[in-house]
Order: sequence, then structure tokens, then C-alpha cells
Amino acid sequence: MAVKVQYDQDCRMTITGVECSCGCEHHAIDKDIYIGKGLLEKVPQYITRRGLGTHCVLVADDNTWRVAGEAVEKHLTDAGFAVTRCVIHREGDMLPDDLSCGEVLLSITRETEFLIAVGSGTVTDTTRINAERTGLPFVSVGTAPSMDGYASAVAPLLHRGLKIQRPAVCPEIIVCDLDVLATAPLSMIASGVGDVLGKYIAKADWQLGEIINGEACCPVCVEMVTNAVNALVDNVDEIAQKTEKGMRILIEALLLAGVTIMIIDNTRAVASIEHNIAQYWEMILVQQGKEPPMHGASVGVSTLLVWPLFERFAKEDLSRLDLEKIKAKRMPRENRERWMRHAYGEEGGNQIMRENPGDFLTWEEQERRIRTAQERFTEIQQVIAAMPPLAKIRQVMETLHAEMTPEEEHIPDDLLRRSMHCGKDYRTRYTLFKLLDECGLLEEYLKEYPYSFE
Repeated sequence: MAVKVQYDQDCRMTITGVECSCGCEHHAIDKDIYIGKGLLEKVPQYITRRGLGTHCVLVADDNTWRVAGEAVEKHLTDAGFAVTRCVIHREGDMLPDDLSCGEVLLSITRETEFLIAVGSGTVTDTTRINAERTGLPFVSVGTAPSMDGYASAVAPLLHRGLKIQRPAVCPEIIVCDLDVLATAPLSMIASGVGDVLGKYIAKADWQLGEIINGEACCPVCVEMVTNAVNALVDNVDEIAQKTEKGMRILIEALLLAGVTIMIIDNTRAVASIEHNIAQYWEMILVQQGKEPPMHGASVGVSTLLVWPLFERFAKEDLSRLDLEKIKAKRMPRENRERWMRHAYGEEGGNQIMRENPGDFLTWEEQERRIRTAQERFTEIQQVIAAMPPLAKIRQVMETLHAEMTPEEEHIPDDLLRRSMHCGKDYRTRYTLFKLLDECGLLEEYLKEYPYSFE
């Protein structure tokens, strides 16, 4: 049965057709997701229906408080809820870092029964990790269609300047008022679109993992993400004009991406090398005391950067690979450890290596992967052929006046070049960049981004 999205009379989303036997452990979609117009005033009844209690901490930042937080607080207090306000003030943009997480934690009291995040990525993730740590349920009221994390159960955070991913919890209730979302600036909408466009890369990398390593790949999650991103591409003019239809298509795409995380309890369907590179930019810029670009905007730019490598690899002749030369040029373990500490810093490199021991391949395993790629190259070509033309992706971003180059994102050239070489090392998750590296082709493919080490 094909995946089908419907809404009831209360604007509650229902998703059917998600059952399959792919080998991934599936979890039920048991959360309440509402998309519609004029929903802020209904937040109290949604919470009452879910039975979350009456004492809450409301988390917002300066911008989201003005856009929706104040209204949500009023609706809650008028309905008899006791609200503790936690509005996080920053001179620049709020970051999901140690300080923000601590501010939310210290706002929670023994009387707190649930948390409510009014915001987009940073506010939601900061609330999410606190909900997980305290065992409290939380509600998410979206203010911008700028990222896909509303329905996620993973919290991307900044800990001592390092971008980390921590298991957390999905909101019990997600409320996306289309009137509120339409007030977001076009740059935030373009950011959300950039985050969605990266799913084409994530999907291809997941399928490569299945081909090369026998990784379980869920066809239901693939279908959900593919349908969502295709609908977005086909309706970009509606999105650019912020019509009701456009806002619904965009937030649906972002939420359905998050729902795949809910189903299989990981981000495989929605994040891969394009996210690794974007997250590397963020963590390094934060470490340097600079304000990073919006997450989705960075994902969009990095998607444009890596896309040509997929197209080039589809035309590759893997019979030319000299396995003896590849073996002779293998980086010794001590050199790789030094590279990781160079690329990610002493603390960050050590932490990533601890969390991803599978990246230290034996030659036997590397050779197996190379030979598998050679034997199943036609299947790899089919995966890449299913991606739309890069020109179409660029056209979508141009329609939204999105940032399309690292220069527009204020990414320094040395950071760009280093990120293209070290993005593959952020996690064990299989990507085209890992395959290129294992086949001894990565340096050749990255000649436009020279980066010397040693």
C-alpha cells in the first residue's frame, strides 16, 4: 500500500501505508501533528486532549516570542494553564548550545508537567534534549518552515563548540499554523527548501549503503521522502509566493522527513554527506566566534557542491582501479587519527573516533567494498540516474533567491576545502564520498578543492 497523507476535521495529519518488512525496526507514529490555519488558539485543547497536564515551561527566543510565543502563552493562561516563561535573549541568533540548554533546564521545576517549544530548529532542539533528560513530554509550535527537525527524535546540538547528535524525543504534539509560517522571511523558507533538497543526496547515499554493505534500506521511508521532495520541486512557485498551498507543501515535506526518523529511529533517510559538510561549517564557525549560516541554507549549498560528484561517478570506469596501488596508498591508522584531530580538533576528533570505530577498515573489508562496487556498478548508476538534473535543483533555489555558493554563506576558502575532504569522516554512515575514498578516487574528484595534509 502506498503512503497516504490525510487530515481530519481538526487538521490532524494521519499517515497510512507505512508498514513494510525492510529489515529496519519500525516504530508506530503515535504523535499528534496538526497543519492548518488559525491553530494557535487551539493549542490548549490539543494539549488537554493529549492529557499532558496544566503546568508547563514555554521556551522561545526573542523573535519567536514576538511571532507566536506571546499569543500561545495568552491562549494557555486564558484556558487555565500555569505557564513558566523561558524566553532566551541573545544579541545574535540563539544557538542550541550548552548555555541555551542550561537556561531551559533551570526553568523546569518540580511542578512542571510538560514543555512547549515555540520556534523552529534551535528552540525545538534545545527543548527536545531537556524533555529527554527530564522525562517530560513536550509540544512543538512551529514558527518557520526552515528545517526538518520538528518531528525528529534526534537533537543536533553544540557541545563545547562540537556539533553532536544526541538521541532525544519527538514532540507529543506538533502544531504548524500556516498563517504563522507564512510570516517567515523568504530566507528562512529558502532554508527549509534547501534542507529538503538535500534528501535527494541522503536517499542516494542510503541506497549505496544497501548496495555496498547490505544495509537495510526502508522503501516506505524512501517513498515518503521522495514524494515530499518531488512535490516541493514541482510547486516551488507556490512556495516562493507563500501561498497556503505552498506553505502546506513545504511544511509537509519537512515534517514527513522528520516522520521517517520517528519510524526507523535514525536520520538515515534525511541526512548524509550534505549534512556532514554543513554541520562542519557550523561547528568550526562557532568555535571561531562567528555566526554560522542557517542550517537548511548550508545544506542547500553543500547539496549543490556534492551533486556533480554523483554525476561524474555515474560515468566512472571502475575497471581502471589498481587495487595494489590503492592498498599501498592506504592511510595508516596513526595518520588517520592525526587527520581527525587536525580536522575536528583534539576533543572533537577523539569523540568522533570513539563513536565511529567502524571507520577504521581492514584492507580486506576495503577490498570487498571496491569489488562489490565494481560488480554492482550498474545498480549504482541506476541510483544516480534517479536523481533529477542538477539544473532543476539550481532553478528551484534561484526561484527562492536562495544562497547558492559558499561565498554567499561567508564560508572561508580554507574551511570549504577542508570540509570537502573531512565531511566523510563525521560518522560511519556510508556515502558516495566514502566509496570514492575507498576506491582511491577522492583526491582526484576533489582537485577543485585542494587541501594538503602531512
